[in-house]
Amino acid sequence: MNLLPKSHKEFSEKDYWNKFFKKRGNKAFEWYGEYLELCSHLHKYIKRTDAILIPGCGNSSLSADLYDIGYPNITNIDVSEVVIKQMKAVNSHRTSMKFHYMDALNMTFENDEFNVVLDKGTLDALMPDDSRETIERIDKYFNEIRRVLKIGGRFVCITLLQSHILSKLVEFFCDKSWMFRVVRCHEAEEKNAENGDGMTLPVFVVVATKFKEMPKLIVEVCMAGDKMQRLETAEQLMTCVKSAQDAAFITNGLAKTSLDGDDEVSLDLMLPGEEIPRYTLYIVDQKKSQAINKYAVFIVPQGRESEWLFGTAAGRRQLQDSARFGRLVVAVLRRGHLFQSLDAVKEELAHSAKMLVPNGFSGQIPFLSLGSDVGRRVKVHEGSSKVSGDYVVEDVDVEGTTYRRLVFLDNQFLVQSEAKLKTVKRKNKSKSVVDFGHISPYHSFMCVGVQLSSSKHVAVLGLGGGSLCMFLKKCCHDLKVTAVELDPAMLEVARDHFECEVDERLEVHIKDGVDFLRDEATAGHQYGAVLFDMDSKDRTLGLSCPPRQFLNDEVLQQVNTILTNDGQFILNLVCRDTKLQETIMSTLKKHFKHLVTVKLYEEVNEIVFATNAHRQYSMENLEEAARAINSVARDTNLVKIKCVDLKDFLQSVTIVS
Repeated sequence: MNLLPKSHKEFSEKDYWNKFFKKRGNKAFEWYGEYLELCSHLHKYIKRTDAILIPGCGNSSLSADLYDIGYPNITNIDVSEVVIKQMKAVNSHRTSMKFHYMDALNMTFENDEFNVVLDKGTLDALMPDDSRETIERIDKYFNEIRRVLKIGGRFVCITLLQSHILSKLVEFFCDKSWMFRVVRCHEAEEKNAENGDGMTLPVFVVVATKFKEMPKLIVEVCMAGDKMQRLETAEQLMTCVKSAQDAAFITNGLAKTSLDGDDEVSLDLMLPGEEIPRYTLYIVDQKKSQAINKYAVFIVPQGRESEWLFGTAAGRRQLQDSARFGRLVVAVLRRGHLFQSLDAVKEELAHSAKMLVPNGFSGQIPFLSLGSDVGRRVKVHEGSSKVSGDYVVEDVDVEGTTYRRLVFLDNQFLVQSEAKLKTVKRKNKSKSVVDFGHISPYHSFMCVGVQLSSSKHVAVLGLGGGSLCMFLKKCCHDLKVTAVELDPAMLEVARDHFECEVDERLEVHIKDGVDFLRDEATAGHQYGAVLFDMDSKDRTLGLSCPPRQFLNDEVLQQVNTILTNDGQFILNLVCRDTKLQETIMSTLKKHFKHLVTVKLYEEVNEIVFATNAHRQYSMENLEEAARAINSVARDTNLVKIKCVDLKDFLQSVTIVS
């Protein structure tokens, strides 16, 4: 039986509704939820003593439900004579409730007669589009609402807020004579989902409160929880609603299907009026045959988001495989926000987690994490430069140890530099200082390459926080390090926040690395090792490190020119494009006889050693070099045990040529 219109324009036609209610009989037709789903919102804005008007009442039981719990002064109107007769008969025992056959566009009530106009789906029915004819009709409707409402009265509208409807509401009600509020009604959405209604748009309660005139525009939203958010402009409100609708469209689709293969979907969650996401959610699905559990949410503590397991798609896939959940949502806490506790984060994420449940899941959603807190992230310094853009230096706690990190905000999940902090006592006072014996695994592998050369002068292109350069300087007392950095701001950061010491053994050139290589080749200077450790600002290539121009034939030839006979070219390569990675390796083979790659499974970095030395790479000489850097580091008291994990290093080595 066709009870819904063939064309959306029929929603606004009187004849359609007469036919509709004759076909449906006395069975109630509820737009966007019933009283139980709406009552928590309605009770906030409707008093028991209010005179209430319900335009376009249809055969909804909403007015009867309100009447039965103590709202006696309710007037219902509708353009369908059929439904008015039906409703009078059904509600004959509700003696003070009124039903009138009346057009909401041309009401016969007195001015200022009602405290509340309660619209449940009527506006959506009257406004199927934004044609001129429809806009004229809605102008009449809104003007009638304004006329019959008392000062302080509320227009309460339950709606899907399609874009043309929201635009019209904002145009009419967002001025100083109304306070305008939009609240998302999650209860109605959840009920629709349980009933399998296939709703893809969230349900909203719009509350416009009539005043004579206020000093300023008041616009508020509440997209989750109970806290109302005051906004500056109507445009911000429209953006909030649009974001909620877009997210709902995606989550509805995810509830009905599973992601294929290695695909994952990410969603940013933001507070209304803010531009920085508060959370990023990654949704990862697993084949049903491999899953033991249905669904869970994993909260990544602050400071752990850059780790391979949480910061890469492959890592998140492994996390899900280990946990063996059919769907795992990995929640990352974004910087720039305060998170009170793990329980507070769970509460904030509860609704979003519920919206992402896979089909067939029921029960309580498990929240997983590492430990019982949200971690600690403290901003030490922030700045901006023409070269690197916005950046931040922050201290984060990871498993009881504090690390200082440099992060470029255009690539927030990649740590540019990291230093471990340790506490020392000076003059009976404790102070945090940089532990120069700590370097990342891939930096320790780069140091192995330095040991393969007999020369005592190395060039490092890319200073960052200076961790690699300072380790080499502290570890190898007879080594001179020349660092090249394009961004002068990074030298200041390295000095001020990472304790980088510039002197005769560590000199820093503020210069383009390409120019440096050309000038050094022209001058005939020689280096035992040239290390590339700089990031790329071009995110379109799938190459994060180094910039693409540093891997062309001319630059590689200049690298070759300045290397000594047993000199080593050591490349920190971060490339997510398989074909591009193959092209890079082919180019390197053109310029160097011998190549080795070192790739840790849980790192995005791949370290490449390249040389034209007479001596070929072998597992024996690579192991010897790794043992040598460990020995030197221990002898200088830089580390207590080792800086290179020998087992990991040897298992990660591939001798290419």
